[in-house]
Amino acid sequence: MEKILSKGKLREWVDTLGDCEVLAPAFADSVWNYARVEAETEIDLSHTNTVNPPKQFAFPQREVFFRFEKVDGVPKLIPTLPDPQPTVVLGVRPCDGRGMPCNDTVFSKEFKDPYYWARRDKLILVGLACNQPHSPNCVCQSVGGSPHSEEGLDVLMTDLGDRFHVKGITDKGAEIIARGGDAFDTVPAGDSAEVERVHAAARSHPQRPVAELQAVAEAIRAQFDSSLWEEMARHCIGCGICTFLCPTCHCFDINDEVVGSNAGSGERVRTWDNCQFPDFTMHTSGHNPRSDLGSRLRQRVAHKFLYFVENHGTRQCTGCGRCISECPVGIDIVAVVDRVSRA
Repeated sequence: MEKILSKGKLREWVDTLGDCEVLAPAFADSVWNYARVEAETEIDLSHTNTVNPPKQFAFPQREVFFRFEKVDGVPKLIPTLPDPQPTVVLGVRPCDGRGMPCNDTVFSKEFKDPYYWARRDKLILVGLACNQPHSPNCVCQSVGGSPHSEEGLDVLMTDLGDRFHVKGITDKGAEIIARGGDAFDTVPAGDSAEVERVHAAARSHPQRPVAELQAVAEAIRAQFDSSLWEEMARHCIGCGICTFLCPTCHCFDINDEVVGSNAGSGERVRTWDNCQFPDFTMHTSGHNPRSDLGSRLRQRVAHKFLYFVENHGTRQCTGCGRCISECPVGIDIVAVVDRVSRA
């Protein structure tokens, strides 16, 4: 399904999605992030990219698995499996769309995570193609993507100036377009060619090269014990922002937390964890196989360009560039991969 949506009718379309929670990029505190669209919200899709990727809407930073308490001395479990309303996320960039299938694989390949999928099945991602790179750190094409990739998205919108070309990719996407009714127009003669022209122009923008996948994998194996990793990681402060802002990183921890003053009552909670934290691999014996910064940097790079490829058949990097742009000490994964490949 392909339609044309005048920019002046974007709100009209959103208003037909009344049974859904609708989220859109909003500019606040000098950054773009997703916020709920309210009746008075002015929807602005002129954003570069959001600081936080949309993975949070299927895999929240903190979630309760179940609650427990003692009733007359008998332990009782209280399920907390989420049952969210459908959630439409507007303005998802293609690099973030490509991240979702990576997470889908992780949360379903060996065990289908009911908490993740309760949210994921209700999630509808409306992508917005990039007409130009939004940062010198955008490298989507260099890692196998494109500025108009449809992967992981339910709808892809392309900005044609005063209007959007809107393409339904999945059944969920086609359904929310159909609900828009008269907000949409048929695609006029010439607009399909204009979409192709815009996409081709977007692909023509140069991006930093990333070494070929097989070469990177072989280099990581060859340099596994090299002192190069420690050298490249020497400025790292272990803050973990690189993985928390990554659209594909998915590590988590599970803890039981006491709630209130009653030690018999509490919650089992899943929270994001981070392979760049020194305690991430700490054993109860006190042994830590990745106690130094270099081994933790190696793990992050190897997971994205070697282990995930071996286990799931694709890179775990979508080229969004957040880990480069937001790193407080300037560690650059593209430069790291390049240096390892040339070592």
